[in-house]
Amino acid sequence: MNPLTLVKRTQKITSTEAALGISDEASWHAKYKDSAYVFVGGLSYDLTEGDLLAVFSQYGEIMDVNLVRDKGTGKSKGFAFIAYEDQRSTILAVDNLNGARVSGRIVRVDHVSKYKKKEEEDEDNDQEKKEARGVCYAFQKGECNRGASCKFSHQEPRETGDQQWGRKASDSAWENNKFDEETRHNKRERRNSPSSRDREIERKRKDERGLDRRDDRQRNEKGSSSRYYDRDGERDRRSSRG
Repeated sequence: MNPLTLVKRTQKITSTEAALGISDEASWHAKYKDSAYVFVGGLSYDLTEGDLLAVFSQYGEIMDVNLVRDKGTGKSKGFAFIAYEDQRSTILAVDNLNGARVSGRIVRVDHVSKYKKKEEEDEDNDQEKKEARGVCYAFQKGECNRGASCKFSHQEPRETGDQQWGRKASDSAWENNKFDEETRHNKRERRNSPSSRDREIERKRKDERGLDRRDDRQRNEKGSSSRYYDRDGERDRRSSRG
């Protein structure tokens, strides 16, 4: 139903009760005796919580002002929920401010039954529906300009149990690879460290000295054998001459 039609209907009921002298117990207001909240719609988008306090506090002590804003832009959505300390103040606010002009606009003021921040519940329901439709690809590219009115989710998709297991397995494999890479890196560092290089040079020098000693020993052994055979040959030559 059109908001202005609701405003006029509420005004007509109120004026009729006042003309007939209906008691408080029989009034339509009695239906909302357990709720201290009123709904305020048709607000100018420039109004703030302070402006609402200034207007509505003239009918009672205000305990809560919930000016509903867009989570993406922070701008007012043009309606609010206001709680009074005394429930009877809601009757005064509805009777006197419903249909009034505030900041150039006609506002609708009405009772709220069992108010529990319904707009937040609606947003949660909307978010669940958006998540069911999937992630907005334009938002992921930074190109979505629909804001809260977008039918798709502007959040990362929730992981299922299998996805969580796969992610954990992937993370574990990545950590193992990282550990192996760090181990190889540390080994390279140890090999390339000055002390390691010095030890390697010293080992090579020892090996070279060992090779030199072996070559010298082999040459000495070879020289001794040749001298021995030369002597035998000389002895044989001398005997043949005699």
